[in-house]
Amino acid sequence: QVQLVESGGGSVQAGGSLTLSCTTSDNKFPDFVMAWFRQAPGKEREGVACILNGFSTLYVDSVKGRFTISRDNAKKTLYLQMNNLKPEDTATYYCAADSEGPSPGAWAVKLLQEKDFRDWGQGVQVTVSS
Repeated sequence: QVQLVESGGGSVQAGGSLTLSCTTSDNKFPDFVMAWFRQAPGKEREGVACILNGFSTLYVDSVKGRFTISRDNAKKTLYLQMNNLKPEDTATYYCAADSEGPSPGAWAVKLLQEKDFRDWGQGVQVTVSS
């Protein structure tokens, strides 16, 4: 099992920015498909962004243009740069890893599903106030 540790959460006002990080000690990190998910109170966990081991990226429409997912394979770290934050971005954010990730069909329709990721971090809270 891959251990993932998120950091960088916090509280900001609407329009502000935060950068989340997710680190691992697993040397297979460069081979992993990585993603960020989030779960707001009373709602199901939803996919936010995904990055393949070849650095292709996918964003759900609600964050496209505001969030940027990236990875530093040398540091075995995944990032999520979040700009122009909105109150509806308030949630616990989780990073996830898998050796395969979404199927090509799911990728084509921007479908990020929990079932496609095997390993998860513990989550980090992001709170955006209006």
